[in-house]
Amino acid sequence: MTDDIKSLYLGLLKKSLTFNIWPEPLVPVSFFNSGRSWLIRCLFATATKLLGPWGLVLARQYGHHSVDLAEGKSFALFADTMVGLKRLDNLQTCLETVLREGIPGEMIETGVWRGGACIFMRGVLAAHGVTDRKVFVADSFEGLPKPDVDLFPEDKGDRHSRWRFLAVSLEEVKNNFLRYGLLDDQVVFVKGFFHDSLPHAPIGSLSVLRLDGDMYGSTMDVLENLYKKLNPGGFCIIDDYALPGCRKAVNDFREKHGICEPMIEIDWTGCYWRKGEAVCKGQLT
Repeated sequence: MTDDIKSLYLGLLKKSLTFNIWPEPLVPVSFFNSGRSWLIRCLFATATKLLGPWGLVLARQYGHHSVDLAEGKSFALFADTMVGLKRLDNLQTCLETVLREGIPGEMIETGVWRGGACIFMRGVLAAHGVTDRKVFVADSFEGLPKPDVDLFPEDKGDRHSRWRFLAVSLEEVKNNFLRYGLLDDQVVFVKGFFHDSLPHAPIGSLSVLRLDGDMYGSTMDVLENLYKKLNPGGFCIIDDYALPGCRKAVNDFREKHGICEPMIEIDWTGCYWRKGEAVCKGQLT
């Protein structure tokens, strides 16, 4: 595949995953019901019941500014990823850098929603003809966990577990890979909440570690289990650094382990750093 065709394919893949090619259809108002009050949910449920026999559904048009879509401040509700184009561009740069420089290790995203960013990872490997690396897709496939305030008091009051639209089944994610022609034995699914699944995941070493866990506990679980597997020269990408829980977990982990590589901003919430050979004070074990 020539460089021009690679660029065209990966550009089209990014636009498809973010639903940037088509105008978005009307969205059922029930999509965000889990975040609404009991009264509003009841009203929508009644309206849905009354309209159902007529083959109708209560829906509305969601408008998105192109700048917000690029920044990932909003996302098309029919998209396969909430990650904006800037964060996908960053992911492509990180992936192609480790491939070009021969940094060993697999790729993983922890917290995948509909699988879009992992689908893009697999697409990058396909575009470059890489057959000896795997993409690990780690998620509960049941939504986010309820806050464990005894273990992680920083998550007190976190409401992510109530947002049911964040719960996307393993079967649906696999089908999304299949729709893009990218479901094969180079894609490995790791199912379960991170504190249960990651300690036993069959991951040798990593070259790209991408975190999208939103909460303090989920973020810390990933860093404690996987950062030591990230090879020097590899990239650690944080999707939710604007969220207080995630931000504190990242900062606490970096301080605890003396990680001094500079954090580089991607957009309003994404950032990353490249792992060096050593840390500022002591070596991570």
